[in-house]
Amino acid sequence: MDYNSFLNPLTDRYASKEMSYNWSPQKKHSTWRRLWLALAECEKELGLNITDEQLNEMRQHLDDIDFQAVEAVEKDLRHDVMSHIHVFGKQCQAAMPIIHLGATSCYVTDNTELIQMRDGLKLLRGKLLKVIRLLADFAMKNRNLPTLGFTHYQPAQLTTVGKRFSLYLQDFMLDFERLEFELDRLPFRSVKGTTGTQASFMALFEGDQEKIKLLEKNIAAKMGFDRVIPVSGQTYTRKVDYFVLTVLSGIAQSAYKMAGDIRLLANLREMEEPFGKKQIGSSAMAYKRNPMRSERVCALSRYLINLPLNAAQTEATQWFERTLDDSANRRLSLPESFLCADIILSLVINIIDGIQVWPNVIAKRVAAELPFMATENILMAAVKAGGNRQELHEAIRVHSMEAAKQIKEFGRDNDLIERIKNDPAFSSIKDRIDSIVNPHDFIGRAPEQVEELVATYIEPLLAKHAGEQSDKGEDINV
Repeated sequence: MDYNSFLNPLTDRYASKEMSYNWSPQKKHSTWRRLWLALAECEKELGLNITDEQLNEMRQHLDDIDFQAVEAVEKDLRHDVMSHIHVFGKQCQAAMPIIHLGATSCYVTDNTELIQMRDGLKLLRGKLLKVIRLLADFAMKNRNLPTLGFTHYQPAQLTTVGKRFSLYLQDFMLDFERLEFELDRLPFRSVKGTTGTQASFMALFEGDQEKIKLLEKNIAAKMGFDRVIPVSGQTYTRKVDYFVLTVLSGIAQSAYKMAGDIRLLANLREMEEPFGKKQIGSSAMAYKRNPMRSERVCALSRYLINLPLNAAQTEATQWFERTLDDSANRRLSLPESFLCADIILSLVINIIDGIQVWPNVIAKRVAAELPFMATENILMAAVKAGGNRQELHEAIRVHSMEAAKQIKEFGRDNDLIERIKNDPAFSSIKDRIDSIVNPHDFIGRAPEQVEELVATYIEPLLAKHAGEQSDKGEDINV
């Protein structure tokens, strides 16, 4: 490791080996070679004078790339694709004359990026499925646990811990659906030529357009694609990048929402993310348990959420059939988007898998706020028992104001229920008041909503994709 040069934390500190490899020089340039091989194989199948010896020679050198030799050549040529062609050609002397035959640089660069995006989406799909499963299990486990709801971050009607997490579950489910859509529709560029007209292949195949169409289809199939983009300039439309990066941004949005809420709940002591036995929360305050994983999710998500803007601006500013001002930007924005999404999902898996819930703290906060919310139910019960609605309403108003004063001015516990119990106006229901203020009577259909979401949407989704879920443990750098 060179400690005198900048190290990208996405690869050096956070990302999985699998996603790091997917965007590595080795994966990129060995894919170039596989594309050159596929081109030659398909050209031979369609009648061009390419020998089995040439193809076998190429097959023997798909992965043994001399990157130092490439760097040396590129210093003179100032062209990365041609540098790799020259080095590959020196390893494949017989094949040298037919490597890259009829192609332009974007044949290898664009198609490789589409392959990397496809493979990256598949890696994310496995992790996203694991997130969905863990969230579904957590939501079901806690679907009946009443907790204080918040609107405007102010106490609101009760919900349940499981119902709250079903909101995050649904968001990630929608992200999965979008990911699947883009993965299914991701096109291959295949062979389009220098300006997208396939003129070079018209020359190679002496104007046989059917052979050119077969060439395009067959190369795509060899590389695992069943769709080819209908038309292009020299590059495939960068709108494809925008669509894909938008999916990753959506994952980041969902993760930020969940992690942000967990950070707030950690302050309330209602739940906490995992915390290592020797983990240090603060260099100064040794007692602290800071939600560091959730904070990192938010940090990386905020970065990823903004990256699709690069793709949008790149698509909008392309000139005619090709301009190179997309290249440097995409070398950063494409891999960093996938690396960020990968890290975020790993963190989310780690958090959900080890999150700690403190029911007694939750119950205490519910008990402090529920009396105010229960006053209407108490009022209705007292009226049914023969009381005067207007008189009872006034009594509750007075008791509520006084209880609020005790809380706000003196920092005392909420004594509203005791005040109502001690009021003769409510004597007819005194023995029933505690049962009226049962938290489980104020959660509506929250448990059933969780059950219905999981049964109707989540379980079928997980069953459909059984075996695709990532089963890798998330050993993250906290």
